[in-house]
Amino acid sequence: MTTRAAPEAGSLAAGLLAALAEQAPGAPVSLPRLGKQLRLEASAVLRELSLMGDARIGSHQGPGWVEVAHDGARWIVQLTPAGRAAHETAQAESGAMNDADHADDSGQPLPAPLVRRPVLRHPVAGGRAPAWQDDDVAAEVPVALVFNGLSHAVMMATPTELQAFALGFALSEGLIDSPADCHGIELRAPGEEAARAGMPTACEVHLDIASRCFVRLKEKRRALAGRTGCGVCGIDSLQALDIVPEQVTPRPWATQLAADTVLRAIDAMPALQVLNAASGAIHAAGWATPDGRLTDLCEDVGRHNALDKLIGRLAAQQRLGEPGFVVMSSRASYELVRKCARLDIPLLATVSAPTSLAIDLAAGAGLTLWGLCRPPRAVRYTGAPAVP
Repeated sequence: MTTRAAPEAGSLAAGLLAALAEQAPGAPVSLPRLGKQLRLEASAVLRELSLMGDARIGSHQGPGWVEVAHDGARWIVQLTPAGRAAHETAQAESGAMNDADHADDSGQPLPAPLVRRPVLRHPVAGGRAPAWQDDDVAAEVPVALVFNGLSHAVMMATPTELQAFALGFALSEGLIDSPADCHGIELRAPGEEAARAGMPTACEVHLDIASRCFVRLKEKRRALAGRTGCGVCGIDSLQALDIVPEQVTPRPWATQLAADTVLRAIDAMPALQVLNAASGAIHAAGWATPDGRLTDLCEDVGRHNALDKLIGRLAAQQRLGEPGFVVMSSRASYELVRKCARLDIPLLATVSAPTSLAIDLAAGAGLTLWGLCRPPRAVRYTGAPAVP
């Protein structure tokens, strides 16, 4: 059997392995129970499990991580020794990646994505008296994005996947034309001297970009005030407001996608929103295949940042051209539509409603826009009529 690498953190396969690993060794779990635990339809779970078994699909041999059987009344799933080993490997790799992600390139520690703060919990009427206790709170830190030594933007962000964030920002803001225009990324923490001077916890991401891109950056440079909820802070005139999107390449599947398919991807998000589950204050951007299978998810206190992290991850893995669409836990602002159009992403679906400008830009770009995607309902704002 062909050996397959452990699934990446944030993937549906990783979530399934983690859920199955919670069971006692040798103890099967029913498919409906597994789907309920991950908030996914049983059909979506079964489809993913079929790729995780040992069956050969086309020219690819399955990894043999799970065994799926029908006991006459229901489907049951069991983790194999290979699956448990893959889960343990994924956990070890995730821990190593987290350690690397929380240190700069010199080994200086970076801020943690969650911090502990005392909170006073007020119980419902008739419960116990309020009590102070520590709770996880989302970290929000300044992240300076520096291009060829020139500081271009300071964004308030969650300190995770900052290299992907910087690359995605450079692409979605049109500062570089392709991932190949980024020749290197270096992550730096403020250092002990800055901490002793009382400077706030912060970090910098330095990008080495192509000369032609740097010249263009300097010509159109604007001072961005990095707030998580505003995409036009700091521009000095209406002429600097960039609201003319590129045209998205038409894809028939994107305009014909059924609401059930969009909602399948939306419904799979909470199971992968680890930071938000702990803090309740973090947005998510996910990548789904045209059949609604959620493959990746990135989190950040800023919805724009979450999307940039997702774009950067896909770019680093050379996956930007693959068929798929973006799902997000936020409202659809015009900036999100603008970023998707710039990267030729044909469809954006969000949990909350879009703004009027987001709808207008999506229509102008030929991008299919969904909003208020809250199972069992969703609203389509642009594109051809959805398949019932």
